[in-house]
Amino acid sequence: MQHQLIRRDTRAWKTQVWISFGAAITLCGTGLAYLPGQDLDRAFMVMGYMFCLSTAFALAKFVRDNENRKTDTPMWGLVVWGGFALAMALTAWGLWRMEVNPTYKAFLGVCWLFLISSVFTLAKTLRDAHEADLAEAWREGSMSRRAESNEQGATS
Repeated sequence: MQHQLIRRDTRAWKTQVWISFGAAITLCGTGLAYLPGQDLDRAFMVMGYMFCLSTAFALAKFVRDNENRKTDTPMWGLVVWGGFALAMALTAWGLWRMEVNPTYKAFLGVCWLFLISSVFTLAKTLRDAHEADLAEAWREGSMSRRAESNEQGATS
């Protein structure tokens, strides 16, 4: 009988991923909270960052769900990729056109890219853990069924 190895991320990796995501959220939130200028600019940027955050998670899920075989319709793929592209483009445009100090723009830009990067890393880490849990549950169920089958065969 051959057991398939179930790969799990280390506690250190998971901790680092969550710390990075938390740091990215904190840096973006701080940068947006103290954004100089008009309230409308601040509101636009907050919406842009939230739009990017949600579409990045949706894109990560879409890519992973369709990794081995197509499970989603082409139209859904267009919506997911288009939403992500639109979120990134509009946020970049808003950041570019704001009339604030270039250093502040650079800070917001780096924080924004850090956020997007950490979203994809977090999504992958969470999905890997979920898949490992499913594989482990399947293996335990399979072993239980095999043991029950052996017991029934021995009593016959």
